[in-house]
Amino acid sequence: MSGAVYAFGLAAACLLGLGFVLQQHAAERAPLADMLSFRLLLDLVRDRTWLAGIACMVAGQIFGVFALARGHVSSVEPLLATNLLFAVILARWLSGQRLGWSGWIGVALLSGGVTAFIVAAQPKGATAPVGGVRQVLVIALLLASSLILVIIAKHLRLIKEPPLLAAAGGLLYGIQDALTRMSTGIFSTGGLLALVTTWQPYAVVALAVTGLMLVQSAFEAGPLRMSLPALTAAEPIAGIACGIGLLGDQLRVTPTALAWQVGGLIAVVIGVLLLGRHPAMPTGRPDPGLTVAG
Repeated sequence: MSGAVYAFGLAAACLLGLGFVLQQHAAERAPLADMLSFRLLLDLVRDRTWLAGIACMVAGQIFGVFALARGHVSSVEPLLATNLLFAVILARWLSGQRLGWSGWIGVALLSGGVTAFIVAAQPKGATAPVGGVRQVLVIALLLASSLILVIIAKHLRLIKEPPLLAAAGGLLYGIQDALTRMSTGIFSTGGLLALVTTWQPYAVVALAVTGLMLVQSAFEAGPLRMSLPALTAAEPIAGIACGIGLLGDQLRVTPTALAWQVGGLIAVVIGVLLLGRHPAMPTGRPDPGLTVAG
């Protein structure tokens, strides 16, 4: 993987982390009646803090596109997961909290897990086209998983909804990343006309808007420490699955390589959970007992 992919991927992660903190700061003040409704986005668009967060997220996604255009989804997704590191840094600065031993362990596990996975997996592009049936099955499975998470969340108390809603949005973001990679490939080979006559860019927009609504609902429902870890863990897992299922990415499958890959992903998830629960992360609404009729 080239140095440009690392640079673009980490720049994207930095901007995404900053954007998520700003978005949650604004979303927690939005009306609870707008949860899981696109009206929520209409309310938030009038908030300058939220708009600043969206601007950071869009800039991060642009850098992410540059990274995806030069690298494989299975290698870029773990880099994007480091957005939580930058979110914690900003949250720590805002709160004045020290990182502490748990924070440093989380940093080491997340960054080390990403490195271990990429080095062990050594992702490569497809050598043959992926069948349409396989693509449909992968997308349908992830979409169904996202929908199930939303349905379960709607039957829980408000304070328990953020992880499920954030994970549902993260799954959509993971599909979006893979389809973005497909769109850049279509554009590079066929130009703008070929791009606008395919379904992928329109699916990217639909996934982005729906995922944004789910993530903002998660940010609105509870503290960032409850939603961002689930989002950060779900997106790369879905992205890697799509990289293999949609794009035919190939990973090393020797026993040693697989062991390091699994260990790296486990380290990433544990690191994400530790950082997400760090005291520096915003604590959200003061009343966790509120519920939303649904």
